[in-house]
Amino acid sequence: MAIRVMVVDDTDHVREMLATMLELDGFDVVAKAASGAEALAKVGGADPNIVVMDYKMPEMDGLSATRLLRELAPSVPVIIYTAYIDDAIETAAREAGAALVLGKVEGLEQLERSISEMCIELMN
Repeated sequence: MAIRVMVVDDTDHVREMLATMLELDGFDVVAKAASGAEALAKVGGADPNIVVMDYKMPEMDGLSATRLLRELAPSVPVIIYTAYIDDAIETAAREAGAALVLGKVEGLEQLERSISEMCIELMN
């Protein structure tokens, strides 16, 4: 059974590229959202195993969306995947309920490895 992933990023080409690469590597991208609000509206119907959330988005940033998503789907881990990472953001993300914060510079391979590791832990 493939790991079900929701991808949330406000930049169209980044969201589509990330979803395509995850699908090519065997993940099942069950939903894509261009905003935090859209992610909140889709998470229940999509039933993802994990959510990959951009940090910097207009109207509702990834931390606010994560906080609300954790209320709607408390068992679904959220990975904040961002180009903007520092200790303050990492601390704030953990306080918002993010399971992990990864820099986009760390690359897709690290993201995929982290998704797999987290889902193995969830399934055990």
